[in-house]
Amino acid sequence: MTGQTDVDIPETGAIFTFGKSSFADNEPSIFWLKNDHPLHISCGGEHTAVITENGRLLMFGGNTWGQLGLGFKPAANKPASVKALKSEKVKLVACGRDHTIVCTWRGSVYGAGSNQDGQLGLGHCKNTTSFHLLHPFCDQAPIRMLSAGCNTSAALTEDGRLFMWGDNSVGQIGLGDEGFSSEPREVNVGEAVMWVSCGYHHSAFVTVAGDLYTFGESANGRLGLHVEQLANHRVPQRVQGILGHVTQVSCGGEHTVALTEENVYTFGRGQYGQLGHGTFLFEVDLPKPLEHFSNSSVRHIACGGNHTAVITDSGLLYTFGNGRHGKLGLGEENFINQFSPTLSTRFLKYNVELVSCGGNHMLVLATPRPPENQEVVPEKDVTVSDNFLESSYAEILLLDTSTHPTPLVPLSALAARARHREKVRTYTLMCIFQT
Repeated sequence: MTGQTDVDIPETGAIFTFGKSSFADNEPSIFWLKNDHPLHISCGGEHTAVITENGRLLMFGGNTWGQLGLGFKPAANKPASVKALKSEKVKLVACGRDHTIVCTWRGSVYGAGSNQDGQLGLGHCKNTTSFHLLHPFCDQAPIRMLSAGCNTSAALTEDGRLFMWGDNSVGQIGLGDEGFSSEPREVNVGEAVMWVSCGYHHSAFVTVAGDLYTFGESANGRLGLHVEQLANHRVPQRVQGILGHVTQVSCGGEHTVALTEENVYTFGRGQYGQLGHGTFLFEVDLPKPLEHFSNSSVRHIACGGNHTAVITDSGLLYTFGNGRHGKLGLGEENFINQFSPTLSTRFLKYNVELVSCGGNHMLVLATPRPPENQEVVPEKDVTVSDNFLESSYAEILLLDTSTHPTPLVPLSALAARARHREKVRTYTLMCIFQT
């Protein structure tokens, strides 16, 4: 890190985009919100959602199926506020491949986008380009978590009840032999659930006892089940062989990552390195711990279609898997696959708060580290990308997402600083959003 850039990022942090994000011509970029700051991010197949502290929902990316909830516009290359939800503060959001599920602080759940298998939960299978309200389904219990997959959706309540809907062609919403459900249905395993994740064609959840259950498509070991369990893959099955209590799970395209108090386990298909077990292990049928994180403290895990991200307690970010489009955040020219957890040196001077992985992109929410806390120590035995190139801002724009669909005038007061930064290569785009 040269220390010559990013000096304007506020203490509340900024969002960094990598890969084919549809933002800023798909260049690695930075933006943050003036007088508001992001609290939650979610990446879908080709679109992204951001929730701010003030409860605004910002959407950008592809909109082929109306998944942005912004009407018939083909795409949005910068965050646009969803005005239809302006009267309610948005609490949670989950982006699937081509649809979006939202929950507000009032407890209302909305869906927009592709609905061919009932994944919007509206009681029918018609697509919609705006957010439509679902009928109440959880007895007014507060919702604590949402998840969305290829054509599936899930909602988890504060009291541990799990509801799922959408495609069940291979059992990915746990309803046995039923083909689909266009309305939320409760999935009951006899104990409270604390975490849920929908992958492309499989799903998983964690119970309050720390047990992991998986269901859906069973090919390539993505369910982590023993051979004798696979016949019942259309209903939740408990995953065995994980030491300790599972605290989080994330399902990708064809792989699964589980976090325990002591380690990170991966299983499924890993032809691009998304399992993190090295170059000679392309498929793992049963949960296998990552040696890189043994006895380490990990805060968060996230899976994309074929890549994985891990945040440590110290706020470092490690990524591995398919490096196409630069979505691993390892440098502007680093598009190669990574078969072991690789430290993103882009964030050595940041505390990474959140990460979300999509089909071909990744978003990171990070805050600057105080100068006295910038001496962080990487986890042992990890790969460090050595070709990261710190670069300058490509362009500085002043945007107002509430009233202007296009950029206003350039912020020329920072021109001198921008010229100074041209000593290093162009890398990021900073956008300041007015509220």
